[in-house]
Amino acid sequence: MLLLRHIPFLKAVFLYSFTAFGGPQGHMGMMVKTFVQKRKDLTEDELLEYNAFCAMLPGPTSTQTVVLIALKRGGIPLATLTLLLWVFPAALIMGAFSFLILHFDTGVMKGNKMIPINLFSYIQPMSVGFVCFAAARMMKTSVKYLATASIMLGSLVATLFINSPWVFPCLLIVSGTLSNFSNNRIPDPQQKPKKINWMNLWLFALIFIDAGVLSQLSKTGNWSHGRIYNLFENFYRFGAFVFGGGQALLPMMFYQFVSRPHSQWITAGQLLTGFGMVQAVPGPVFSICSFAGGVAMSQYGGMWQVLGCLIATIAVFLPSTLLLFFLFPIYENLKHHVIIFRALEGFNAAVVGIIWASGIILFQSIAFDPQTLEFEWSNLVVVIITYCLLFYTKIPAPLIVLAWLLLGWTLH
Repeated sequence: MLLLRHIPFLKAVFLYSFTAFGGPQGHMGMMVKTFVQKRKDLTEDELLEYNAFCAMLPGPTSTQTVVLIALKRGGIPLATLTLLLWVFPAALIMGAFSFLILHFDTGVMKGNKMIPINLFSYIQPMSVGFVCFAAARMMKTSVKYLATASIMLGSLVATLFINSPWVFPCLLIVSGTLSNFSNNRIPDPQQKPKKINWMNLWLFALIFIDAGVLSQLSKTGNWSHGRIYNLFENFYRFGAFVFGGGQALLPMMFYQFVSRPHSQWITAGQLLTGFGMVQAVPGPVFSICSFAGGVAMSQYGGMWQVLGCLIATIAVFLPSTLLLFFLFPIYENLKHHVIIFRALEGFNAAVVGIIWASGIILFQSIAFDPQTLEFEWSNLVVVIITYCLLFYTKIPAPLIVLAWLLLGWTLH
């Protein structure tokens, strides 16, 4: 019954899950608009803090951030419901696509555009507008001094020129260290320590060990449909160790399911097509795992394919969620110590720089026509219009997304 008072929040999450395009960077803009400005579930500083904390954990950062908002608001029950609502639409779409792709040759589908990709013509530049909006809003509250401005610019440059998922946790550590050289800020008096639930850590480790044992037994024992155990172990391991978001999943899945001689369950063309499709789907990029799990189990029939989609989705989101539930209370206790408290200012400034860099990188990928190499002025116009609508009007973000979808459908 206690969850009834959170129904408006859950409705907002569900609507957000259908309109959050653009990957983790675009999601930040949507979160600012939905949970900070409209609903006031948290402040911009808190959102930056949550995002910085989640960036240091393995798994999908934007998913962990929205789950953390729910965790602070209503505890683990609300956080779990929020995770399900956030993941469900994207997982459903990508799972259904795992059935569709088997009926078409990858090259034919791409060449003839059998999937109506024109609908998404303006989504990428629109997402850049959301990224710029998030960075500009957060810069107003988190970059106030020369030191924080320097951290922001340094993080921006490092993100642009260092192509590694490890750049994000490294930047947060460096920026937190630099902001500790100031001794002007002291934390609020220590609040009552948060209770640490060690069960989440033990559950994380127990599942990890059991998954590995069952996967190995299914191989050596040649179990009927033993691949489902292998899939769970593979995706649980991905969720437990991948840093850098959904993009870092691609090389791991390519090695696991395409390159290895004894587990070639997905073709390179299928994997790349699925990865392209997930860029046009709202929600977490990690939903590519729903597609991959379905394709990997497709040879056993439709019911096993559905089970493959479900198992892969649960396995990849479960470990990062358990780690989040375990580590956040520890972080809440530690941040009242002066070193951690002062580091938060550097963390926030670094996140702003990373978000600006993400916007630049995303725009670079769509700035020129791939065939004529001419500058795409229309994409720049879409970015500017989206930014202005978000910054200077009160138009709800979902309506802005819907408008660009309809415009792409009618003009192309």
